[in-house]
This record gives sequence, structure tokens and C-alpha cells, in this order.
Amino acid sequence: MRSWTVHLPPGTARGSVPAAGQIQAPILIPEGFSLWAVIFGPFWLFWHRAWLAGLVVLLGLVALNLLPGPYGTALALAAHLLLGFQAQDLRRWTLARGGWTLAHLVQGRDAEGALARLLQAEPRLLPLYAGEVAR
Repeated sequence: MRSWTVHLPPGTARGSVPAAGQIQAPILIPEGFSLWAVIFGPFWLFWHRAWLAGLVVLLGLVALNLLPGPYGTALALAAHLLLGFQAQDLRRWTLARGGWTLAHLVQGRDAEGALARLLQAEPRLLPLYAGEVAR
């Protein structure tokens, strides 16, 4: 089983329920290594709307590739591996900067299973996020 962190949208306190017009689905982020972040690098971060982190990583990779000889390439590959280990944490950091609240830690085989466990543990969220479960 995989661990997932659950982030609630800005303005949603842990014990409160947002108004009907302000409903946003929670974001579930898996713990662990991201192979797609290693392959696509900063573009993976851009896809997940981590603009600042993606820009810093992109500039860092460009700077590493400007180093002479094989050192730049080796360091860029190491940076890609490091990004694979830290990519999900950079997403969490981006959400925290945007006002999202880390609300829960759940386990599940995939995002749907983790969301089902979240709704089982927090039944007050069920009417708000029923559309997410139905997908």
C-alpha cells in the first residue's frame, strides 16, 4: 500500500465544510519516488502547477549543463535523480504556499482507494466530494 497526503483547499478548515459554491476537491499526493519527474524534469513540475519550483529546477539544470566536460552531464543526471526523490515534496510545498492545508495521511493502492479511505474516515466530506468518487 502507498501513503498519500490529503490537502484541503484554501479557506477550508479541518473541521468545517465549505459553502456549496466553493467546493474544490481535495488533492491527494503520493509519498515516494516519481519516475515521471526524473524523465520529464521541470516540465513535470510545470504540469503539476509548481511554477516556482519548476523554474528553479529548470535554471539549475541549464546551469549544470553549461559546466565543461562530462561533469555537467553527470551532475545534471544526479539532479534529475534528486528531483525524482523530492518532486512530491515540492508539490506539497507549492500547495502550502497557495494556502492549501495538509489535513490527513491515508493509505491506498491508488488515488481512488486513498480517497475512499479518506471519505470513510471523514464522512462529513462525502456529500462534498461524491463527484470525485464517482469518476
